[in-house]
Amino acid sequence: MARKAAITGLKAATLACASLLVTPPAMADTLRDALAQAYASNPQLQAARAQLRATDESVVIQRSAGLPSADVSGNLTEFLKQSSASFIAPERSLSANLNLGVPLFSGGSVRNGILAAENRIEAGRADLRSTESAIFAQVVAAYMDVIRGEAIAGLSANNVAVLEVNLQATSDRFEIGDLTRTDVAQSASRLALARADLRTAQANLAIARENYIALVGQAPSDLQPPPPLPGLPASVDDAEELALASNPDLIAARERAEAAGFDVRVAGAGRLPRLEAFATGGYQNFLGTLGAIPGSGTAQQVNTSAQAGIRVTVPLFQGGRVAAQQRQAQQQALAALEQAIGTERQVLAQVRAAWQNWRAANAIIASTQAAVDAAELSLEGVRAENTIGNRQILDVLNAEQELLAARVQLVTARRNEYVAGFNLLAAMGRAEARDLGLDANGPLYDPVVNYDRVRGQVWDWQRDPEPLPRGTRTVDIGPQDGEISAN
Repeated sequence: MARKAAITGLKAATLACASLLVTPPAMADTLRDALAQAYASNPQLQAARAQLRATDESVVIQRSAGLPSADVSGNLTEFLKQSSASFIAPERSLSANLNLGVPLFSGGSVRNGILAAENRIEAGRADLRSTESAIFAQVVAAYMDVIRGEAIAGLSANNVAVLEVNLQATSDRFEIGDLTRTDVAQSASRLALARADLRTAQANLAIARENYIALVGQAPSDLQPPPPLPGLPASVDDAEELALASNPDLIAARERAEAAGFDVRVAGAGRLPRLEAFATGGYQNFLGTLGAIPGSGTAQQVNTSAQAGIRVTVPLFQGGRVAAQQRQAQQQALAALEQAIGTERQVLAQVRAAWQNWRAANAIIASTQAAVDAAELSLEGVRAENTIGNRQILDVLNAEQELLAARVQLVTARRNEYVAGFNLLAAMGRAEARDLGLDANGPLYDPVVNYDRVRGQVWDWQRDPEPLPRGTRTVDIGPQDGEISAN
């Protein structure tokens, strides 16, 4: 009777363990929710957007060198001691000067500087795309880590329950003389190890949840299985072709190389003539302190002046500075070109590695699923043989351990397959908000909007509001544990 009850308990615990893999949660967050939350509140992504907005101003700064400039200066002068030879001795004077300059030709430095700035803005936009896809890849990995951690913790908890029932059944059979003390000790040993494995799984789950909070900004709650990944390539050649055209890191490197080419022209413009139109106006008032000129009556207390003209500056000798600056810019341009080639190599390596990881993970899932099926059948057979005395308790314990290991490996393989697939999309430049359908949650961030807003501004007193952080803090979210909810 005790033997039948023990076997029934073992089967029930095993079925509960297996059901963890297929039972859907009653209430759950989705991967899209996590990505949308990170897209809206991740501080690293917000910082990257702010950095790009700062880069947008470089066009305005470069263009300002080719626009008119005006300044006014004023002086209030107190004459403490006058020359003894002066016929008239003013005590003080108030003067003001207005200067206006209009650059007409600057050797192409302004035009090339603007072009370089525009290329760097394009590179900045590509960097923002790269940051976005990198954060999304981290969110996907954290999301899948939590799912894996919960599954492994659940499997470990159910394994403890199975071994507790097994230990009780073994003890009952020992009491009636059906088993030996060695069988009881073996069961107790496996239970102790299972409890240690459960604590490790719970600790890993708590760490995965904390990492999720750091990326997403909120605690995970009954995460749903992720949807199929869109746009995975049919071959590695297709993946490489898309990556060479769309990978944001490669686009950024190419744009910086092109910008460096314009920098060479900017440096060379320092040896060319500069042409500028200018106008100045002056006003001076002695404030009634200018004495009378002998024989001429009261002196004129106010003087005004105005001049206008064209100024030409032709550099003749600058100590080799311009040539050195141009050679420096040329080498920096060469470095940028080499970096673009290096980035291309890295992108190809990333794509090929991600492709191999993804394909291997798919194969591992198939093999591991077969291992789980075989382990389940093996455990069932070993238990049946144990009931008739053909198998020992140690054989049952080993079969249970093999099944648990196969199920844990299957959960891990599914996690690795999804993360590898997403990393492949990221390397191809296809893992950004628009690619993932996040525009359904609201308008996406458009970096062109800020560029269009600032590029035509010429007023020196234009200011933006004081900067306020947009990333959410997580200080109010309590520390996570490794407990899993019962479904």
